[in-house]
Amino acid sequence: MVYITRRERFCAAHKLYREDWSIEKNENVFGNCSNVNWHGHNYDLFVTVKGDVNPTTGFLIDLKLMKTIILENIVNKVDHKNINLDVDFMKDKMASTENIAIAIFEVLKPLFEEQKVQLHSIRLHETENNYVEYFGD
Repeated sequence: MVYITRRERFCAAHKLYREDWSIEKNENVFGNCSNVNWHGHNYDLFVTVKGDVNPTTGFLIDLKLMKTIILENIVNKVDHKNINLDVDFMKDKMASTENIAIAIFEVLKPLFEEQKVQLHSIRLHETENNYVEYFGD
């Protein structure tokens, strides 16, 4: 089994806020992340797939194809967008880094399966100090 990872970057805004809570409760739970005027991050996205090397090409997956899958289905949808308002795969979800990583995994998993590789993990860096890794169910 071989693992290969592709990194992409995007910038996006979001807010952690529950409409059914008071402003005070949102501020107590989410702090600055509940800012009424939103806030943003420069995200680093690491997508890792795994599988067997194709004996003909020597590739697990063509990295140009992997890049295209990630750009078309994730980065182009989130880059310079408001995750809460503009991103279809985040509709009705709290836009925490954890939930964003899970949603990205759910979008990409079947697309990589079509290429005969398995999505191993999504690693999403929100800041240089904080990141989430998700390995599926």
